[in-house]
Amino acid sequence: MPAERLQKIIAAAGVASRRKAEELITAGRVVVNGNVVTELGTKVDPEQDHIRVDGKLLQGPERYTYIVLNKPKGYVTTVSDEKKRPTVMDLVTKVKGRVYPVGRLDWASEGLLLMTNDGTLANALMKASSNVAKIYVVKVAGQPDEGKLDKLRRGVSIAEKGGRRVRTAPAKIRLIREGDNPWLEVTIVEGRNRQVRKMFEEVGHHVEKIRRVQYGPLALDVPPGDWRNLTLLEVAKLKSAASGIKSPKSVAELPDRPMPKSAQPAKPFRPTRPMERRASSPVPPRATPSYQARSTKSTFTTPAHLKSSRSAPTRRTRATSPRPSSTPRSTAFKRSRPSKFKRD
Repeated sequence: MPAERLQKIIAAAGVASRRKAEELITAGRVVVNGNVVTELGTKVDPEQDHIRVDGKLLQGPERYTYIVLNKPKGYVTTVSDEKKRPTVMDLVTKVKGRVYPVGRLDWASEGLLLMTNDGTLANALMKASSNVAKIYVVKVAGQPDEGKLDKLRRGVSIAEKGGRRVRTAPAKIRLIREGDNPWLEVTIVEGRNRQVRKMFEEVGHHVEKIRRVQYGPLALDVPPGDWRNLTLLEVAKLKSAASGIKSPKSVAELPDRPMPKSAQPAKPFRPTRPMERRASSPVPPRATPSYQARSTKSTFTTPAHLKSSRSAPTRRTRATSPRPSSTPRSTAFKRSRPSKFKRD
């Protein structure tokens, strides 16, 4: 196995996150082959080297887990909170293995939240270049006119942390429920901090409620506070969405589990009619077999010294008397028997 960075191996084993693993290394709590390692970026081979964290031998990478959680309002999307507020980790205590959230929903937001320990997939989904669609249902204060909605669709400038302003990518917005405080469906491909709230603040409308109902190919289908494991097909669709490849439609199209040849459907048999075959591709005349091409006459000649003046004896056949034509077969060879009664 090729050597990898030490903090990546510790995170893959489920000991801590990658950032926390870096803190463990700099604090001198990681030992490799009996030597304390404090330099970040040190590469080791988990199959050849002995790695210990706080004296405990590091096991192999843990099995990947993928779950979808319906986050309710009042929970922070983080692994640990300094203010001791409830976190989403309190809702997934029964999950086997260590998982962490992909992306973020703020304290007042609710809806679909993906959680996994697959760091490669999580980083691919959170990249801006992945363009994974996220759909939100938003309730805003007041009725935004069509001009404001068109401005949001084209993209607006919002402020980020530190005062820097960025322009959002084009979004899809449609009205799903009219009223004094209407409900809108917003589709974006970015994942900036509090992006939807900041977008509506720029056009003068406050977001009262927000719920994420879809993340890429995943749709919200569990009650608030509950979670479920993803299927193999859903994981394959997520990986395809993160890489920009067309998502599979069925289990048979999974890239990591191809269909075996024994399970593939056989090609249908289509017999060709003689007339169609003769018209499309004429069949050459069949060659005469070699045994028919040979002459029926014998080519053997008797040597001169074996020839004799006597003629070869003819084969005698048993003479048979001709059958009388007028006498039936049943009576021709019937023996006469004396009659018991005399005729007068």
